[in-house]
Amino acid sequence: MTTPSFILIIAVGVLYSGGFYLLLQRALMRVVFGIVMLGHAANLSLILTDEAITVPPLLGGAAGEMSDPLPQAMALTAIVITFGVTTFLLALAYRVWLGDENDEVPDDVEDRRIMRLTEPEDSS
Repeated sequence: MTTPSFILIIAVGVLYSGGFYLLLQRALMRVVFGIVMLGHAANLSLILTDEAITVPPLLGGAAGEMSDPLPQAMALTAIVITFGVTTFLLALAYRVWLGDENDEVPDDVEDRRIMRLTEPEDSS
């Protein structure tokens, strides 16, 4: 394993862990940043799948050397999906902020009431 690959692996690990940490927060902007970090981690993971991804798929360097276009197509798809989800979450966070002037997700009172109904009664 070469040093750049090791650095990319460390970067993917940091991006995934930071993304999941931010995704579990109550503030919607942190959730949005978590989704963005997970998208970047997915793109770096796709880069790590093939060493020849840096070679252009149609204009190979040496004779017969061409990269697999599938990881590049999947990276482009991941970029588009991440962009769409990010814009949706930003619009959602903006709507929540307009209503409460706060982007934290409130506790749902109805969920707590239903949870109390499903809890087993004490046998004492």
